[in-house]
Amino acid sequence: MKIERIEVRITEMPIRIKRIFSSGSYDSGPAGQLLGKPVFLRLIGEGIEGHAQIRPISPGHFVADTSESVATAIREVYGPLLIGRSVFDIEAIDELLTSRLAGNPAARALIDIALHDAMGKALGVPVHRLLGGCSQSRIELEWSVSLADDVGVMIEEARTAVDDYGIKVLCLKAAGKGGWRRDVENFGKVRAALGDDVVIGVDPNTGWTVPETIAFMHAVREHDLGYVEQPVLRRDVRGMAEIRAQAKGVPVMADEGLFTLSDAADLALARAVDVYCIKLYKVGGLTPARKIAALGEAHGILINSGGLAVASQFEAAASCHFCATIPARRTFGAAEFAFGVGPKGPDPLVAEGAMSITDGAVDVPMGPGLGLTLDLAALERMTLQTFEIRA
Repeated sequence: MKIERIEVRITEMPIRIKRIFSSGSYDSGPAGQLLGKPVFLRLIGEGIEGHAQIRPISPGHFVADTSESVATAIREVYGPLLIGRSVFDIEAIDELLTSRLAGNPAARALIDIALHDAMGKALGVPVHRLLGGCSQSRIELEWSVSLADDVGVMIEEARTAVDDYGIKVLCLKAAGKGGWRRDVENFGKVRAALGDDVVIGVDPNTGWTVPETIAFMHAVREHDLGYVEQPVLRRDVRGMAEIRAQAKGVPVMADEGLFTLSDAADLALARAVDVYCIKLYKVGGLTPARKIAALGEAHGILINSGGLAVASQFEAAASCHFCATIPARRTFGAAEFAFGVGPKGPDPLVAEGAMSITDGAVDVPMGPGLGLTLDLAALERMTLQTFEIRA
């Protein structure tokens, strides 16, 4: 399949979502606003289409991509380079795009996922078959609990995850207004409310210092801390290593500190983490995600799949296929894309194949490509801005 035409669309979301983390709000924005909205990509050629959707999370604390920057990178640079190329030339395309415009991981993730979707459809196989096969046919899900001034709000959200959806892994946002001591109180109260049968981790989103992190871990030891995710600044690899040395068996996960294969190598060589949190929009798609996972395997570092995928089955499906390829013994925790598969409502862009949560997990799609059928009429309705690239 050679690419003949490309459509880039900034699309509306069926809901507005607001959440709180250490550096401010996570907000998809009001209806009609481009900032904070997902970008949908269609690669079209020889009777086959490849689809992908990513919501750049900026304005945010650690990524530079916005909806418009992603659309512009594809329209002005990447898209014209793809016309006439075979969707199977993944490595050659990756090298070509890097040579013309470095970085831009969200735009690259859209392209990489859409290429895989098209390849799967061309061959009549699911994406995970292209990546090494299905090691896990059901993917357990994690629920990310927003910060709140009232811990009761956090407890209520946690109970919704556990009672309504059967989720068994929770991640509490931390490093809010009250400092790490308030986070200790929040953690203890959530643990008391939920009991001992749920794994509860904590994510300060780089909002703590090294001493604060160590103090927090010691203070909540009696409450069974499941893990700590990226407590300090992105580039503080030595700080992460110091925290891990003091963790006394509590797994330490890299998120904001892990964008590239080089980042993964630096963390591994410093023995700074137990877990890589891989988000496709952050690392640039399925191809680099697999390379990072392989490096993790070589160094005994486990893999966690991050990214909320809010109200997007297409974004969630890409993560689900990636998760499916990693054997359970090399994974950690549970995948974060729960918000893309039901709790925030149905995805209007999916005509057939939508995933849903049962007992805290989803079944891996087995249809060709991502396993989802696009509702073209709904895509037209949801489009806020569109660009087309042809030869």
